[in-house]
Amino acid sequence: MAQASEGTVGYDELATLKLLALEGALEGQEKVSCSALADDLDASNQTASRRLQRLDDAGYVEREIVSDGQWIEITGEGESALRREYADYRRIFERDAAIELQGFVTSGMGEGRHYISLPGYMEQFIEKLGYEPFAGTLNVDLTDESVRARAGMASLEPVTIEGWEDDERTYGPAFCYPASVEVGDSIYEPAHVIAPERTHHDEDQLEVIAPEKLREAIGLEDDDKVTINVTER
Repeated sequence: MAQASEGTVGYDELATLKLLALEGALEGQEKVSCSALADDLDASNQTASRRLQRLDDAGYVEREIVSDGQWIEITGEGESALRREYADYRRIFERDAAIELQGFVTSGMGEGRHYISLPGYMEQFIEKLGYEPFAGTLNVDLTDESVRARAGMASLEPVTIEGWEDDERTYGPAFCYPASVEVGDSIYEPAHVIAPERTHHDEDQLEVIAPEKLREAIGLEDDDKVTINVTER
């Protein structure tokens, strides 16, 4: 379970967030009273109020307090926290947990070619992924819904590419998630979503590696829509 603010959001607050979602606070503002919430939680009014305050402080909900209660709406950060919990339960109860991400092909900054070609990484790619990746990445701008769904990757077990160093600098680790790339009726695999520990990309951008240059193998151009199905090792 990931926490938005250490010591602020725990299992009790996430249970409260789940109840708020079940009441409709994911779709828009939902009116809530502390007494009714306390009854649902089998807790005191003070406990219910404290949990709401913690969720607010963590940025998981937005609140507007009125005379007879408060209007509450779950934020994007709150939805991401719930999706991480959902992904954990899928991992427990579904043998083949997977996350579907959609987005549009975009041009990258050219850094992927340099880093993937470095021997400290390339040797591990060949050993752990079972192929020598093309020296470059397919860059995908995720849709808003997929940015939120991406949080579920935290529950998947990746292939870890260890950090290493040479005479000049230290290189950080990276995490590779088995994936397939789907365009229309065509599905390309094997491929991996690669998530460096340190990256210049935001959460709305995804990088994919494969044995071939995916733009040529699948016939992709900028702004083409793709679906990335992410699994675990």
